Amino acid sequence: MEKATFGAGCFWGVEESFRKLKGVTSTAVGYEGGQLAKPTYEDVCTGRTNHAEVVEVTYDPAQVSYDTLLEVFWKGHNPTTLNRQGPDVGTQYRSAIFFHNAEQEKTAKASKQKAQKNFAREIVTEITPALTFWKAEEYHQQYLAKRGLDSCHF
Repeated sequence: MEKATFGAGCFWGVEESFRKLKGVTSTAVGYEGGQLAKPTYEDVCTGRTNHAEVVEVTYDPAQVSYDTLLEVFWKGHNPTTLNRQGPDVGTQYRSAIFFHNAEQEKTAKASKQKAQKNFAREIVTEITPALTFWKAEEYHQQYLAKRGLDSCHF
């Protein structure tokens, strides 16, 4: 099993887009990329921790490739808006790929270049090393699935 971590706005919808993929064995929503240890949702929402809302995807590379996960990532949000997805505004909603190894970094950067052809505006997605993933509170985990929803798109 391998891990992949993506930030693409509110983590509820992002999690749902990955959770149903064949080869994804588990997902967890949480926070990555900030300075505060063990942040809470309330901490992150202040905009002072610099964490992104992310989904950590555990997957079987024999069943689903990292390239496929990246395709889902690019199609699932607008990577050209800085710190914003739809009505959600703030650094926690930024577009980000947190890579877990050198191969993921290389693949993510190539994928970003390829995806740019689909957008008139410049992609602002950050591609940075995965450091510490802080799992979000339990009520955020599979939030949409628990409510019988497929997405939270407006």
